[in-house]
Amino acid sequence: MGYTLAEKILKEHHIAGDFVKGHEIGIKIDQTLTQDATGTMVYLQFEAMEIPRVKTELSVSYVDHNTQQLDFRNMDDHKFLQSAAAKYGLYFSRPGNGICHQVHLERFGIPGKTLLGSDSHTPTGGGLGMLAIGAGGLDVAVAMAGEPFYLTYPRIIGVKLTGSLPSYCNGKDVILTLLQKETVKGGVGKIYEYFGPGVSTLSVPQRATITNMGAELGATTSLFPSDQRTQEFLELQGRGESWRPLNADPEAQYDRVVEIDLSSVEPMIAQPHMPDKVVKVSEIAGTPVDQVAIGSCTNSSIDDLGIAAEILRGKTIAPGVSLGISPGSKQVLNAAMGAGIIQELVDAGARILESACGPCIGMGFAPSSGAVSLRTFNRNFKGRSGTADANVYLVSPEVAAVSALRGVITDPRELGDLQRQDYRSYIKLNDNMIISPLPEEEAQKTELYRGPNIQAVPAGRTLPDSLQAQVLLKTGDNITTDDIMPAGAKILPLRSNIPEISKYVFSAVDGDFYQRAMSVENGLIVGGENYGQGSSREHAAIAPMYLGVRVVCAKSFARIHKANLVNFGILPLFFITPEDYELLDQGAEVEFPGLRSTLEAAAAGGPRELEARFTAGDGQRRTIRLGFELDGRDIEILIAGGKLAHTKARAGSN
Repeated sequence: MGYTLAEKILKEHHIAGDFVKGHEIGIKIDQTLTQDATGTMVYLQFEAMEIPRVKTELSVSYVDHNTQQLDFRNMDDHKFLQSAAAKYGLYFSRPGNGICHQVHLERFGIPGKTLLGSDSHTPTGGGLGMLAIGAGGLDVAVAMAGEPFYLTYPRIIGVKLTGSLPSYCNGKDVILTLLQKETVKGGVGKIYEYFGPGVSTLSVPQRATITNMGAELGATTSLFPSDQRTQEFLELQGRGESWRPLNADPEAQYDRVVEIDLSSVEPMIAQPHMPDKVVKVSEIAGTPVDQVAIGSCTNSSIDDLGIAAEILRGKTIAPGVSLGISPGSKQVLNAAMGAGIIQELVDAGARILESACGPCIGMGFAPSSGAVSLRTFNRNFKGRSGTADANVYLVSPEVAAVSALRGVITDPRELGDLQRQDYRSYIKLNDNMIISPLPEEEAQKTELYRGPNIQAVPAGRTLPDSLQAQVLLKTGDNITTDDIMPAGAKILPLRSNIPEISKYVFSAVDGDFYQRAMSVENGLIVGGENYGQGSSREHAAIAPMYLGVRVVCAKSFARIHKANLVNFGILPLFFITPEDYELLDQGAEVEFPGLRSTLEAAAAGGPRELEARFTAGDGQRRTIRLGFELDGRDIEILIAGGKLAHTKARAGSN
């Protein structure tokens, strides 16, 4: 039997566990990346492990999120990150060099390698044929220490591509089509692997757009083969020696196959407030538009900016529209200037923003009250833009540009065939904003810079044998990490200060949550389906842990958030009987008798379920059964009070 490409890379990097689907395996991580919103905590955790230098082949610290200097805090974090990179042997991508995923694709990604990043859109690297996975920051810190990354061996979903895209469509329309089919929770526990004759018609940037938004499926990762198009991209980047051909075996067996005829793909749009609320653009054409943003790690390549410029050349955006452009990297910005793209966009009325994440995470360029904002981004969760009542739609650069021109949502097919230019000759290589690792002897002399906003990593509590906790909040389905721990210009600068950022936990959902959590010793959250979807931000687990949350009971969990809960000593439980969700209300006092001994018995092969006792809203005393999908290592981590304590204990015993 042959192997899929994902299986080949997993097998090549497999170092622990039974190599069987559905079982936990540990894989070697070749590369890591962090960004500044998650990075400070990663390097504080790495420092706590007392390991002098990263043990990966290559690790990069990027600054691309917290780039607004409203006060000292973001700059202090950047200085800390630069000093940590120097001390521990990482590359450092300075502010202005670009968005981590775009820069990594250009300058560091290698087909067949594994990449672990403390950002959920790390699977962008799958456009190069990497096995690139988003994870919580502590998992990345542990990988930098040379430890395996553990995951459940996923199911492999094959996406067979045939035909070629019409001129008015983009890779964005492909992934939106798939999201319409699969939904935001359809990819949990799965890898999406693209194959078929249509693959060769897509450029690496188009492939990267598709793998980037695979995160919105809830997938472990997504990837494409490494072929001639991959080789051409790497040679353009002066890294042709990194290329190697990689494909699935002809007889490879996928767990399921989804077929997409690229020639039949139409312009698509995700409506507020979820990436899978996808319809054809033609179905809602004519909706007035207030704001348009082109960029982000999803659609900010030179080709994306170039097609927008072609559409807007010699014209002016509609009077009621504000248009912002975020080039994905300094390389893209320089090429766009050389090709005259920036001039065309500015002449049409666009504002050129930083080569950074910016509006995607609510860091500037927020829409007006109640505005309709079209964005070439990957997420449109309510309030993520920085404006609570804005209606954010996700579109391709083609739809964004023509809609900015017309002032209403417009199907780009109204323009006829679009003429695409070849901008490869404008790509110039200049890594002057990337600082290489210091030699080890010099690195050891480096002192970490700490501003007053940078606080120590809080410690978790060991798990008791029995636990009593109060239900602090009950949520519905698809609660996001933005709901749990908001971002934006006000809150992101607090990422290095857990006591302060904890004041904003669930603030967008329940303004009284912080005070309620501070009034009890042990807290519990009740959630619906797909609890914790979205960003990889581990602060959505660290801050609740700091507030005393010990347990989350949900119908189901998003992969990264569930791992983050375990990493910080919060027990993730699911309702064995889904109807029991209705019984467990806010304010209930819940007892978990024999909790620790039950988990220890499960680690030894016992049942993976436990009892919870409480008084329901009808006054009846009830006992329900809750399940847990945890292996022995997870249970050890929970009992120890979190992965940091567990890792230090293991290091001390070796």
